Amino acid sequence: IPPTMEQPQYNMFHRYRFEVEYGRLYDAVGLGTTIWSPLASGMLTGKYNDGAPDDSRINLKGYEWLREMFENEEGQLRLAKTRQLTQLAEELGTSTARLALAWCLKNPNVSTVITGASRPEQVVDNMQALDVVELLTDDVMAQIETILDNSPEPIPFQ
Repeated sequence: IPPTMEQPQYNMFHRYRFEVEYGRLYDAVGLGTTIWSPLASGMLTGKYNDGAPDDSRINLKGYEWLREMFENEEGQLRLAKTRQLTQLAEELGTSTARLALAWCLKNPNVSTVITGASRPEQVVDNMQALDVVELLTDDVMAQIETILDNSPEPIPFQ
């Protein structure tokens, strides 16, 4: 029996496994996916663009690993890209979080997106990403790819 469902991490910064390693399985066996961390542990919300808010989990005891993820060189590069994505989201009349979620939803191999929220208004904001998918034209997707500059290279199969 082939696999029918997978629950990988997938977001604008974590793409390789989903897009490349599992790539052949989507059509071959009809693999469905339930993705997690579509907002990259909150980075893709844009709330860290100008530093960590005092009430964010990045400042909580036990989340030192998350703070390190934001403060290291790769984290700083991702924050710079998030700031550019925030500008694009504003041009589209939406939030960075909705843009990032819509980007995930636009992928035809994403069956379900697991989101998290610490406040009720975040749930509402996350759901509004459904309305943003239609704004992601080919031109907008190309702009996103230019900002991200991380499209994974496919594995050459013989």
